[in-house]
Amino acid sequence: MKRGSLVTIAMQGDFGKPRPALVIQSDVFNEVHSTVTVLLVSGEKVDAPLFRLDILPSPENGLTKLSQIQVDKIMSVRSEKIGSKIGQLDDAEMLRVNRALGLWLGLG
Repeated sequence: MKRGSLVTIAMQGDFGKPRPALVIQSDVFNEVHSTVTVLLVSGEKVDAPLFRLDILPSPENGLTKLSQIQVDKIMSVRSEKIGSKIGQLDDAEMLRVNRALGLWLGLG
């Protein structure tokens, strides 16, 4: 698992059903930290293009339907909650994520 990986996660509470998530944490910390920081991915479309990024399904990303990366749903989850890797985003898609994260967090 590395930054840009799409993985499955199982969370408790409002986001409890198993779902895809995008790993955004630096690769430096993935093997040494007990949590992994992710963005949730949803199949429900919301018209909010600044912080809900559309992503088309592809063999590379492993998604099966049009989904949205929820830049406003940043979460750190215990490594044990991370399931299998389903795919990987390419550099262009990660650049979109990085820009949206900068805007959402007020860093850019």
